[in-house]
Amino acid sequence: MDNLPNINQELPGAESTEQRIFDAARELFVQKGLDGAKMQEIADRAGINKALLHYYYRSKEKLYEMVAKAVINRAFPVIRQLVESEEPLEQKIARFIDFYIELISKNTFIPLFIITELNKHPDRFFETIFPTDLPKPEVFFRQVEEEIARGNIRPIKPQHLLINIVALCVFPFVAKPMLRVVLGLSQAEINQFLAERKEEVKRFVFQAIKP
Repeated sequence: MDNLPNINQELPGAESTEQRIFDAARELFVQKGLDGAKMQEIADRAGINKALLHYYYRSKEKLYEMVAKAVINRAFPVIRQLVESEEPLEQKIARFIDFYIELISKNTFIPLFIITELNKHPDRFFETIFPTDLPKPEVFFRQVEEEIARGNIRPIKPQHLLINIVALCVFPFVAKPMLRVVLGLSQAEINQFLAERKEEVKRFVFQAIKP
């Protein structure tokens, strides 16, 4: 995580009112999701009246989309930097897992937002929300193939490895409500379980690709 920017910092050049709205909305969407968060609650937390909030954002859905888009757009340059770097593969994987899980743990509404938008409005999602300057995985794929050729990791399609890593990072946060029911965990135990994911995912991935 060294030298990686904090994507939760203030929006560059943002006016203070807009920044307060952004911060309040993101906090409440993390805590309660889209359905649970109320515009009045967002306005109260931002220290403004509801009419002013509606002046900036016509609906809660528009505000939700704006916050999600801002988080995604901040995250992708970091992900691109990680994926396209020439640092050793194991170090790259570890840093990617650290960053990705940290990102989701602080913005837990993002995976559900992406899944919902892809199901409901896939064309609009790729046209207006998803960044156009996507990370290019060719460096990562080449490094995987080189490590396989050296006998350092077992044969595996680089595409499968990348998707496996992303899935291991994302799924527990998407399925968070299931943890209480299926695993019988208390809220405190769920928090601890999710906090352990960085090291657990790294151990799992590195064990899985050992020759």
